[in-house]
Amino acid sequence: MAEKIIALNKSASFEYFIEERYEAGIVLEGAEVKSIREGRASLAESFCELRGGEIFLKNMHIALYDKSGAFSTRDSRRERKLLLNRQEIDKIAGKVNERGYTLVPLKLYFKDALIKAEVALCKGKHTYDKRKALAERDQKRALDRALKEMTQK
Repeated sequence: MAEKIIALNKSASFEYFIEERYEAGIVLEGAEVKSIREGRASLAESFCELRGGEIFLKNMHIALYDKSGAFSTRDSRRERKLLLNRQEIDKIAGKVNERGYTLVPLKLYFKDALIKAEVALCKGKHTYDKRKALAERDQKRALDRALKEMTQK
């Protein structure tokens, strides 16, 4: 299975503890698919919403396809339906409604010829958790730098 990443939500792993991941299909229009194939999509500031037993991806930006003409004048940040199994939707809905979980899109990628979205059930991090993650990242960078200097001498 060839998997080519189109867009990543880099802030998701910093803002949330990722608990469970799900692969979902997306309902798209033809011009949106062509624009995504050109790499003109962004997951920054996007989120998922549960409504009426369905999951929608909101605020994901897909640039308008410039060669589509006057017929494709839809909103570039419109909501798009995510395709999941009924059991997965019910499980996600139960956790989001009861335990304070959030459904966050992590990445957009090609799986063979299909465009898929990886969404995750997450719990929000507190400020002290974020500071700890930053400190660990800085320590790792310092250690990598020191190792690199040692191997160069």
